[in-house]
Amino acid sequence: MRITGYRTATTVHDWGRPIGDANGAVASGKTSVPIVVLTTDSGLEGIGLGSHDGLDVVFGAIEDQDPRAVVALYDRMLSWVFKRGHTGAVFGAIGALDMALWDLKAKAAEQPLWRLLGARDRVVPAYASGLDSPLADEELVRLHKQFAERGLRAVKLKGGLDVAADLRRLELVSALYREQNGDTPALMLDANEAWSRKEAVRHIRRIEEHVDLAWIEEPVRRWDVDGLALVTQSVKAAVATGENLTGLEQFRPLVAANAVDVVQTGSVWGITHFLRVAALAHAFDLPISPVGYDGNPLGHAAAVVPNHLSIEIQDLTTPIGITADQEVVDGHLVLGDSPGLGYTVDEAAVARLGDAADWGSGAGPHVRPDRAGRRLVGKPAIRWEANE
Repeated sequence: MRITGYRTATTVHDWGRPIGDANGAVASGKTSVPIVVLTTDSGLEGIGLGSHDGLDVVFGAIEDQDPRAVVALYDRMLSWVFKRGHTGAVFGAIGALDMALWDLKAKAAEQPLWRLLGARDRVVPAYASGLDSPLADEELVRLHKQFAERGLRAVKLKGGLDVAADLRRLELVSALYREQNGDTPALMLDANEAWSRKEAVRHIRRIEEHVDLAWIEEPVRRWDVDGLALVTQSVKAAVATGENLTGLEQFRPLVAANAVDVVQTGSVWGITHFLRVAALAHAFDLPISPVGYDGNPLGHAAAVVPNHLSIEIQDLTTPIGITADQEVVDGHLVLGDSPGLGYTVDEAAVARLGDAADWGSGAGPHVRPDRAGRRLVGKPAIRWEANE
């Protein structure tokens, strides 16, 4: 079997609600989802979700290769961009192709990927999330009622801009989950790199006067080893980080400095990356927790690693035209028996889409605001415009 080419498409995930975090929001609740389909001379096709940026560069590393050599091909793609570097969107393109290669390898073996990887079973512990910062209290409760009804017993909220608001929202969802499931849920708060070091410590300590946090996520910048170490030494909550690190080498300083308590990887970066980071974390006796993405592709890999903690479930629906053989039941992601990742793509339905979607452009969560990390003495009330 040889790789003959690829094609791309972009679909839309309609979240049915505004989504966002401390950095910004997507008011429409519609975001773009890039799809990559790898083709082979056998007729089998592999599906990956990730980035289209850089595909034209890294595809040469796997063209005409046997896709079952997926780990070797992953390293070959990294080597292919040795000089320009593999960070950012290019790492996302490598991740999308890596995902498609694993999908092909498992399809060729006529097995679901979780079984091919050697997992004992298909059941993966999960927690509820929702990119929920723009939601009013009533909307927040309505969203998490859906998660609680699926038996989820841990929940992560977006926050970091207002202590009182964070406390109110944490207490609202805690009460909801207690009423639904009879247990006090594990609570997490995600600041998405919004704070400076001292802002982080002050904010978290004030939260912890009232609420027991299981972890605080991305309290400071992703590469700030000393800052992350300071936070984990200064608060009771575990520090979770890593979703935006692009490459195994970026994790090594964090674990070596005891600057992370829960290691995370972004699903968009691919399966091989997750497996390698999980092994590194395991060597330091640290748990790993994948950050969610459309269709939860890392669920298959999470099922096999011994130090997996819990996978993030951001939504209970899939993007338009994509179906995934999985379900959320009794607080777990339950993977199906379909070969590969269990994805099917209705490319005709995707092609018919008329709606454009993005991640909010300049006002969205993927753009860092001007005052991020500089709110220690409050936000200026007036913005003066330069005279023309």
